[in-house]
Parts: sequence; C-alpha cells; structure tokens
Amino acid sequence: MASDRNEIPPAPEPLAVAVADNHCHLGYGAKGGDLDQIGAALAVAKAVGVTRVVDVGYDLASSQGAVEVAHAFSNVVAAVAIHPNDAARLGHDLDHVIDQIETLATDPVVRAIGETGLDYFRTGESGRAAQHHSFRRHIDIARRHGRTLVIHDRDSHDDVLGVLDSEDPLERVVMHCFSGDAEFAKKCLDRGAFLSFAGTVTFKNAQNLRDALLVTPRDRILVETDAPFLTPEPYRGRRNASYLIPHTVRFMADVLKTDVDGLCADIDSNTSAAFGGGWF
Repeated sequence: MASDRNEIPPAPEPLAVAVADNHCHLGYGAKGGDLDQIGAALAVAKAVGVTRVVDVGYDLASSQGAVEVAHAFSNVVAAVAIHPNDAARLGHDLDHVIDQIETLATDPVVRAIGETGLDYFRTGESGRAAQHHSFRRHIDIARRHGRTLVIHDRDSHDDVLGVLDSEDPLERVVMHCFSGDAEFAKKCLDRGAFLSFAGTVTFKNAQNLRDALLVTPRDRILVETDAPFLTPEPYRGRRNASYLIPHTVRFMADVLKTDVDGLCADIDSNTSAAFGGGWF
C-alpha cells in the first residue's frame, strides 16, 4: 500500500559488534544538507551498531556537502566525484567541474574518489564517451592523491574492467553496490577489488548477488546502504538509512552460514583497509 511505503521502518535489533556503512548519501533529501538532521540519522545508526559512515558525493554540490559533513562528525569520512550519469549531462563543463572535485580531494577528510564509473542503464550511447572520459579522470585523481576509487557499475561490467585494465593499477578499489554474478565477482577480485553488497542482496530475484557473495573472500566483503535507496527486505521500497544495515548483514551471514558477530568484525576491518586504514 502507498501509505506503507511512506512509513519509516522501525529500528532493528542492535548488532553486538560494530560495523561500517561504506556508502550512503547522508545529505540526500536533507534541507540544505541540514547538519542537525544528519546528526540525528547518525545517532540512530550508532544505536544499532552502525558506528562509521562514508558519505558519498555524486555531483559537485553533494561532494561539497559530504566534505562539510565529514568535518562536522568524527565518525564520517567523505568520497567525492561526479556520477557517470551527471558526467554525460555536463557537456563542456565536465572538465571544469572535475577540476573542482580534485580540489576537494586534497582535504584530509576525503578518503575516496567516487562514485564514478559507467552506467549504461540511464545513459545511452551518445553519453558514453563523456562517461569514459570522466571515469579516467577520476581514476587519475585517485591515483595521484592516494585515494580509494569507488566504482559505480550498471550494465557496463566489461567496459568498467576494460578501462581499469588500460590504466595503471590502483592501490584500493571498491565495487559499490556490486551488481554482477559470481563470474564477474571473480574478475573484480582478481584485480584486487573489495566488493560492497547493498540491500539488493536480500531481494528475492537477486540470486546472482548471493552467488557472488559466496565466492568473495571474507577479507574483501563490505556492506552498504546506498541510502536513501535500495532498502533491504523486509522494507524494500521504503526510504533507506544507515540504521537498517543490520538487516543486510544478518542476511549475508545467513547466506554465508557464519556468525553475525564475526562477519561484522571482518566487514569493519575491511572497511578500514578499503579506505586507507587509520580512520576514526
């Protein structure tokens, strides 16, 4: 029912071992990136064991906002970038905007360049050249500034790997909201990537993601919300937030036939490694 979709999901049972949400958009829908509203969301997440968050930019304004949030809250770090779909719309302004992203990347609270990559679902062939150019520029920024690269990949698996293979290797790469199957997971893992699983892994029609999870080594598994999107079952379709990660983690533990506490400990350690270590 429509009314149900507008209801805020209740808080889940708290996790006994803390875990990090490595990809969300804290300012999305907040009025002017309202820090009080964001602080309240972080507090609700912390109460259920989600104690650290990577706030991810997708355009210049949201990237600037992520940096502001990371300065305001000690348990948040920022990722900055132009989303591939935005890259395809910027035209002649693209390089100028990416230059501003690079300026943001020099701030110590910025631990990653992302989300960048390729998206062939929402952008047609006419926009692909701009996406490829933007992706390569973001890769270059990540390499030169020692930042993690956070990749958005939708319906573009082969080309994402093709671009990565044509560039010098990066120290740290995260496949955000992993959307492939076990075969593609192995290809990403062979290239040293961390695989980040969102609420989509809980969806009934997502056996491919569960197969991918099963072939992923424990030291390469991350978890995310991509909030306010991709809310896990049993609340699919409602607004997502970091406090709902326990649903995804418990589901993942069930798929892996492992204990939740151990999986949380691994994910939290992996998040530190994926984003450069030594962060909050």
